[in-house]
Amino acid sequence: FDYLRDNMVIYKEDMVQRELNYAIIDEVDSILIDEARTPLIISGVGEKSTDMYKLADRFVRTLKKDEDYVVDEKAKAVSLTEKGVAKAEKFFGIKNLADIENMEISHHIQQALKAHAIMKRDRDYVVKDGQVIIVDEFTGRLMFGRRYSEGLHQAIEAKEGVKVERESKTLATITLQNYFRMYKKLAGMTGTAQTEEQEFR
Repeated sequence: FDYLRDNMVIYKEDMVQRELNYAIIDEVDSILIDEARTPLIISGVGEKSTDMYKLADRFVRTLKKDEDYVVDEKAKAVSLTEKGVAKAEKFFGIKNLADIENMEISHHIQQALKAHAIMKRDRDYVVKDGQVIIVDEFTGRLMFGRRYSEGLHQAIEAKEGVKVERESKTLATITLQNYFRMYKKLAGMTGTAQTEEQEFR
């Protein structure tokens, strides 16, 4: 995160990180392979109202699985059927959900559907002290301070009936893999390197 913050400063003297010469990574297979594409994000609070998340949540609760929407568990995707689209157009008072001016409504419906049909409480996230906290899929640890992006976190908050925080906007982002590529020399250790031998090569 120091690297991301350094990219946001105006004056060079405000930068805190040293040159990226050498890094030793513990559990290197987890960092460079399992979580290689995991983005590290610094975000700020957006300005949009949270009302649409609650409205989309109310709508999605009226839908029936397989009749109004279909779920692809493997791809972690969910989509409205023709019947579901017709219900959405009636609920939101619009003529065509696919029209470009209805893109925001469509996006909120999509995230609300994902929150209800794909994201499972006590597997993907927990609710603690009125907050939705992400569960790390690799370690099972609670990831305090982390939030799902693109409105999914807010959709889950609406689903769980906790306070819906305003959507954050990304100020800076980088994946772990791209960050460690910037080091001149890299070393790592792990007890399970052999199973990922080809990837390391």
